[in-house]
Formats: sequence, C-alpha cells, structure tokens
Amino acid sequence: MSNARNLANLLGTGTQITTADIADEVFLSNKNIIKNGAMVIAQRATSVTGDTAGGSVKTVDRMNPEMNAAGTWTQSQSTDVPSGQGFVYSFKLDCTTADASLAANDYVAFGHRIEGLDLQRLNYGTSGAKSSILSFWVKTNKAGNYVVGIQNVITGGTHKNCSFLYTVSQANTWQKIEFPVPADTAAAFDNDANQTAIIYWWLAVGSNYNSGTLRTTWTNNVSADFAAGLNVNLADSTDNEWYITGIQWEEGDVATPFEHEDFGTTLAKCQRYYVQFGPVSSQSVFRHFNPAYANDCYCSANQSFPVEMRAIPTVAYTNITYQNADNWGTSSAEKHQVLTYSMSTGATTISGAYINGNGTDYAYANAEI
Repeated sequence: MSNARNLANLLGTGTQITTADIADEVFLSNKNIIKNGAMVIAQRATSVTGDTAGGSVKTVDRMNPEMNAAGTWTQSQSTDVPSGQGFVYSFKLDCTTADASLAANDYVAFGHRIEGLDLQRLNYGTSGAKSSILSFWVKTNKAGNYVVGIQNVITGGTHKNCSFLYTVSQANTWQKIEFPVPADTAAAFDNDANQTAIIYWWLAVGSNYNSGTLRTTWTNNVSADFAAGLNVNLADSTDNEWYITGIQWEEGDVATPFEHEDFGTTLAKCQRYYVQFGPVSSQSVFRHFNPAYANDCYCSANQSFPVEMRAIPTVAYTNITYQNADNWGTSSAEKHQVLTYSMSTGATTISGAYINGNGTDYAYANAEI
C-alpha cells in the first residue's frame, strides 16, 4: 500500500492528525543529505584491521573514521542492525589495542564529509535559512554521554560548529538518536563540490577537545568545545565496540522514517566519489584492442565511469600485471572518463593489451573529499 493511500486512510478515521502522523506517512524523495547512510555500499573492503590513523574511506563508502594516537581499531561493515527497521548493514568500530590514558591531543571519531552542492537546500546565510534534523541509530557496549557535531568548513573564513550531547543509557542495545540542527542565517555553506560540512561522532578525546563548553548553536570553531560533555573513552578497552546505521539529515523539525533507497541508486551516489573496477582475475579491465604489429606499439582507449565524478579523479591500480604490454598508464582523466595507454615492444602479433590480477587486485578512480 502506498504512503499516499495510508495517509488517506488515516485522514478518513476522524482521528486528529498530528505533525508526526504526517511525517510518518508522507514520502519525501531524496530528502536525505547523507549518502550511504544505511551502510549498504562497501566497494573497497568489508573489513580493515590495524587502523591507527583513519582519515580516509577504507571500508563502507563515504564513511571516514578519524583517529590520532588513540588505540588500534578494526573497522567493518557489520550485519548487526536494529530489529524491524529495514536495515541490513551497520558500520562497526572495534578497539583491538587499548589506550586508557589519552594525551591532550588524542581522539577517535567517526566522520562523514559532505560537499557544498548537497547543502544549498538549507539556504544558510540568508534570512530564509531552514532548520533541519539529524537522526541515526547507534549501539555500543559502553554506556555514557557522547557528542555529535557538525562543522561548516568555510573557505577563506572561520569554520563554524554546532554540537549535540546524547546519552547511551543501555549498553549493547540499539538506540535512535535525533539531533535538531538550528538554522544559521549568518554563514552560508560554500556552493561547490568541495568538502563543505563534516559530521563528527566523537568517541574518545583528550583534553584539547572537551575542556570547553558544548556549542548547541552555530558558533566559530573552538577545538576545546568540540566534544565538551563527552565522558566516555571508547579506546580504554579491547572489549569496546561501536555501531552506527540509518544516518539521515533532512530539512524540517521532525525526524521522518529513514529513506531506504534501491541498491543501484545508492551505489551511483557513492561512485561520484570512488569507482572500483574489479577485483581483477582472468577478465580484462581497461582493455586495448589493436591489429597485429611488427614493431613497437602504442595504443590507448577511453574508459568511461558509471557516473560523472565529483572532480577529476586519481586513477591507479593495485598489484596488477600488464598482459601483452611492457608499460601501462593514464595520460589524462576527466570527470566522466579516463584515457589509458599501453606500450608494447618487439612483439610480432597482438590481439589486445589489458591489465590482469590475482582475483583480489583492482583498478580504481578516486575523487573523495
């Protein structure tokens, strides 16, 4: 039954309709600013061990754990999810080497980076700036007070921050958190394809990040305020683990049900930032076809990307051998394609040149922020 039909039936009952009722029933397409909030896409890997630095996407697409000298971690795409909510995957951080005594500049956070083009709907920096709401599901063995914050990364200006304290009251239990984000009429989000906002879920910090005052409205960045009120050190034991899924940031004052997308839609959104070809085994990738030749040969071919990428990507390969070629590389790349070339010397015939791997190697185009 459609959401419109459900709402029509509800209206016909004579029951008073509340804002929450309407929010539950009205479907808003593309309402979620977050990409891959249900953690369904993991092009690179489903698990990475020994992480001590973070700072880049390594498993679940668009998700960036951030760390500085605060233990060692395994990050993974997990099947532990809230019951009955339609989720299949979550993101998991698991502490494998503890740090029970954090130095002042140590921290562990979970991050999501957003480009400015996706934030213009909020109309920040004008009198018509819109309020919004961030919601997510979280689970951890370690109860206590946690902080989530959003930073406006203003090019050429002072960055701004707005944070929210939430309490995990029961260990090892999925809990939905909702964070009303106030509108900011003073500072706009940059209108470009670069990193413009970062959401940080703070999990462990030294005194440089929680010795100030929690800022629940948009104010200029002060590092000591970022995680003020956080009273948990998730890095203090190898028993500690933390899960998150169902991240949604949307316009309005009411958190609506999570917008589940079809797999292809979410994959295409993630491929704006990263495209992986492979893993490569006996099949060819970036294949160059050319007729038989008797002397040295240069050949090239365009490889199109599934979607236009955020920026001109870096194209590279992992441990891949060149078949029927002495050299392989990229001569130019654009947002929608890359030109690759191969060089073959001294052979008498060739049916084509291509890259090959052992079944776990791959080629990729990276335009992450």
